Amino acid sequence: MKNIFTLVLLVFFIFSCSTPQKTFITDDIKYFNENNIEISKTKFYEELSANHLLSSAYIKEGLRFHKKLILGRQEEGDITNLPLFKNLIETRTNQKLDDTKPIVIIYYPGKDPCNMSGTATRKSKERSYNKLEKGLEEIAQIKPIYIYKDNDGLEDYESISFYKDPDGMIERLFFREHYPCMSFVVVDKNGHFRSYFGEFPYEYVWETTKLMLDDKKL
Repeated sequence: MKNIFTLVLLVFFIFSCSTPQKTFITDDIKYFNENNIEISKTKFYEELSANHLLSSAYIKEGLRFHKKLILGRQEEGDITNLPLFKNLIETRTNQKLDDTKPIVIIYYPGKDPCNMSGTATRKSKERSYNKLEKGLEEIAQIKPIYIYKDNDGLEDYESISFYKDPDGMIERLFFREHYPCMSFVVVDKNGHFRSYFGEFPYEYVWETTKLMLDDKKL
């Protein structure tokens, strides 16, 4: 009887260790409008669906990801100190940037309910980013630079070289909120940029790069 009891405990222990642990807490999630005023979940999604100018971001609190409405999905502007910007990237990535070409940055903010959900596998993610890179090579003969804020979860992108955000510069300049999944920004040779917040199809990166090559401000 004692041996049976011990065996049951051992099986229970092994099962507990092998069962995936819950990554995020999904209860008690709060919702905020673009003015940081808490609203109901129903009101949040009503406003999000009714106003095409609104998108959403996360507010991280421990293992909870509260949701906040953001005015705008894109941003455009100019980098005031382009030489410093390029120098920090070159130092971090150990590569020389071409002053005649745009810079494409794919930004990973850290693990969140968006980039940890879905059915994509490592292989499918690799194929997707290979296609993204092939398109950029054809358009501008460049490769994207992959930057992360928090590398938790990047094991699913083991074939891609990600670099730590140098001094938090990319976050401060372009991605001040935690946008779902990943975001991207394209900077032209003169320091003019266009960023896109949150999950995106790679065609958006191609189209934005084409615009920046032609020095077209939107």
